[in-house]
Amino acid sequence: MQSKLTASAVAVAGLLAFGAANAQQAQEVKLGFAAPLTGAQAHYGKDMQNGIQLAVDEYNATKPTIEGKPVKFVLQSEDDAADPRQGALVAQKLVDNGIKGMLGHFNSGTTIPASRIYAQAGIPEIAMATAPEYTKQGFKTTFRMMTSDIQQGSVVGTFAVKKLGFKNIAIVDDRTAYGQGLADEFEKAAKAAGGKIVRREFANDKAVDFRAILTNLKRSNPDVVFYGGADAQAGPLAKQMRELGIKATLMAGEMVKSDAFLKIAGDSANGSVVSLAGLPLDKMPGGAAYESRYKAKFGAGPETYSPYAYDGAMAMMSAMKKANSTDPAKYLPALAKTSMPGVTTRELAYDNVGDLKYGSITLYKVVDGKWTVLETVGGK
Repeated sequence: MQSKLTASAVAVAGLLAFGAANAQQAQEVKLGFAAPLTGAQAHYGKDMQNGIQLAVDEYNATKPTIEGKPVKFVLQSEDDAADPRQGALVAQKLVDNGIKGMLGHFNSGTTIPASRIYAQAGIPEIAMATAPEYTKQGFKTTFRMMTSDIQQGSVVGTFAVKKLGFKNIAIVDDRTAYGQGLADEFEKAAKAAGGKIVRREFANDKAVDFRAILTNLKRSNPDVVFYGGADAQAGPLAKQMRELGIKATLMAGEMVKSDAFLKIAGDSANGSVVSLAGLPLDKMPGGAAYESRYKAKFGAGPETYSPYAYDGAMAMMSAMKKANSTDPAKYLPALAKTSMPGVTTRELAYDNVGDLKYGSITLYKVVDGKWTVLETVGGK
């Protein structure tokens, strides 16, 4: 009896060892990720990271094979602190560590210099950056997760004048590639629609005291103040506008469409209007199911950026599968020809420079401390 038990134990151990050996045969494929994971913009980066990690976990659960061998996608995450210099250092580190594709960065100001490093290494990059310059550099490796500022600024500028009736317009930006670029596009569209720019000022992406700027703006009696920048600055800006008796509506881009802005600005947030690339989560083709899966994994609902990051990650992994290769040079053409349903759109596809073909813009207004939808333009 003892010998039979021993033989059985050996057999079981052998099977376990065989199974373990098979499980270990999956080749790891490194995907890079970088965004601000510390500092005032860390909530943007974490939301983006969660979307990508969810995509990686779900794709790995399908037991993918490439070139006839099982593969396992692994995310290597780095904090670029929303700083261009750190972003470049992070980019080189990820390249040196052998990533096969890059998901990020988040900010345009970090993405643009980092993209040159990925392009030189031949590594495809799908970034959240919205500045037009990102995909205008002539690199074949650059792709977007969201629509560019050209489309967003154009929609918001036109909407401000034609739909909201604002004529006298003041603009403030934070001098980042994102903030200034979005403000520039807003200004072009507002002027083309018949609006008058009565004042343009700038601060920086660390500013919290806008009183001097606002005092100058107040003399121009604007109907609207457009801010190009993030929620950590827009919140104090909104409060100080009301403290100084400025009744103009605050307008901004997608980095201000957050719970953080509502919390910082308090009652002063009411009436603010912002634009956000894409549809509201509950209107996205895969939004409801995505929200459910996200909550199950992370214990809370997604914020603004994670669905776009999820789609970007899925596009990259699907391109490798379609090309039957994790070699960047071999799967890059498949990525460029992407045409697939996503969480955020019925068809995720890129144009000849890597911009989204079917981007939409939704405008929101703060009513009684909550974001409410005003209108959606474009999309598919």
